[in-house]
Amino acid sequence: MSESRPGLAVVVGASGALGAALQVQLQQEGHYGRVLGLGRASEIRIDYAEEASIAAAAQAVARICAESGLALRLLLVATGFLHGPQGQPERGWRHLDAGYLQQVFLVNTLGPALLVKHFFPLLPRQGRCVAGFVSAKVGSIGDNALGGWYGYRASKAALNQLVKTAAIELTRSNRDSICVALHPGTVDSPLSQPFVKTGLTVRPPQEAASDLLAVLAGLAPTHTGALLDYRGQLLPF
Repeated sequence: MSESRPGLAVVVGASGALGAALQVQLQQEGHYGRVLGLGRASEIRIDYAEEASIAAAAQAVARICAESGLALRLLLVATGFLHGPQGQPERGWRHLDAGYLQQVFLVNTLGPALLVKHFFPLLPRQGRCVAGFVSAKVGSIGDNALGGWYGYRASKAALNQLVKTAAIELTRSNRDSICVALHPGTVDSPLSQPFVKTGLTVRPPQEAASDLLAVLAGLAPTHTGALLDYRGQLLPF
């Protein structure tokens, strides 16, 4: 991923399987002056349930930019929630549960929205900058032929709309900016493990990270606002 000048790359969700792989690969590639991983347990802490932590993290990153002279050129958001103590993805409408819906929307939609609010002002107003949000193909309304998984589908569809809307606003401040939603495929992680079926292609995090970074490297500002898969193919909203 070639940049016209060194910059700072930030990976949110760096404690997860895909986020960790993205951070490691970015560090190994060496295209950025610094690669910073953020999460609930990182030195610069982010907790989606606490907007104050997101605001404080943005302020900390702003200080790093000012002290290092590096502009925030890449923001990758690799957080996601599918199942946990709050519940499991719904097989049908009878399984809809307010507690699960609140959690899945908090992690998949509200948290990323607050990242846009606090981190997008740090993106430079000139030159290439990229914001990539890990979404999911099942968040595509046009591609939904199976039903089920109400909360996960809806929260990712909402994320896609947020990305599209933020991309339009970001372009107004920087015509060279790119803001996209990304489908990484089914990544081998705790998120997907309970749902792996025979014959389903499960991708190692390192492979998924490599593919996503290659897609981002090949994007132009004309791609901003799109939902793309790990092969760079455009997916319907």
